[in-house]
Amino acid sequence: MTSPSWALGWAIAALLLSGGVLVTAGVRLTKVVDDLADRLGIGEAMAGAVLLGAATSLPGLVTTVVGAVSGDAGFAVSNAVGGIAAQTTFLAIADMAYRRTNLEHAAASVPNMVQALVLTSLIGVVLAATGSPEVTVLGIHPATVLLVGLYVYGLSLARRAHRAPMWEPARTEDTVVDEPDEEGLDASTRRLGVEFGVLALVVGATGWVVATAGLSIAAGTGLSGSLVGALFTSVITSLPELVTVVTAVRIGALTLAVSDIIGGNTFDVLFVAAADVATREGSVYHLADTRAVFLMALTVVMTAVLAAGMLEREERHIGFEGVGILLLYSLGVVSLIVLG
Repeated sequence: MTSPSWALGWAIAALLLSGGVLVTAGVRLTKVVDDLADRLGIGEAMAGAVLLGAATSLPGLVTTVVGAVSGDAGFAVSNAVGGIAAQTTFLAIADMAYRRTNLEHAAASVPNMVQALVLTSLIGVVLAATGSPEVTVLGIHPATVLLVGLYVYGLSLARRAHRAPMWEPARTEDTVVDEPDEEGLDASTRRLGVEFGVLALVVGATGWVVATAGLSIAAGTGLSGSLVGALFTSVITSLPELVTVVTAVRIGALTLAVSDIIGGNTFDVLFVAAADVATREGSVYHLADTRAVFLMALTVVMTAVLAAGMLEREERHIGFEGVGILLLYSLGVVSLIVLG
């Protein structure tokens, strides 16, 4: 299928405008989800992983699907996986914004640890699928079904860990406990739900604009779709995560901040499954190029460093995990540029 195409100037302007819309919506989404977590009693970790993580991931999902439908599998997969790498880096940036202590120390929780392990497993499945036999059923690779099943199972594990954890991180004077905010209980659940739905619809619709602009930039500049997806559209569609994680840190919802990133990243792996369904030329796993595979491996290492930080729980302002994540992402960007 022919990729949509806009003039290069219009495409760049649309990409920048979309970023502004996503930033604005992300600020309000954070407060709404924090209040919903208190109203529904589901805890910040689950609210961040399911509600906030899924809502802020919608632009990336739409962008990935549009890329797959347009026939650019490299763009689709790189946008999905590149978003995970960018969002993990945003958590390190939020760590710098939290002056009191190390963010991973303060927000350590069992559900967040479970989500990190599930995320690593999901990316491992995608990596394994790229080297598996090119077998499809009704045009869909078996790994796609496995991804969805693992994601649902992972959510149940995280929910169980929240309700009845078998172990808990030791509390210190810097630990921020996830407790309901009485102010958030004043708003009605219905009003909060409607506002959440409207905001999610806005950020989701923006994804189509980002996808069309990104594909147009690739066509107009001669850059590969994989490079544009990995370094440009993935960052733009990830801006809600940057805004929400920094906003959550500022309002003291630290568990929500960390779970938004980890839970959102877990949900983002399903973008690859959606791309496989939308791709008609074969399995998207086998159409993905070297850049996409490199990004997958990079995100596994970055997630492992993040999980290690939550386990180690350094008390200094920026721990080894923050420095490590920033360094890994920087090296990854340079490597992608060298790969072209």
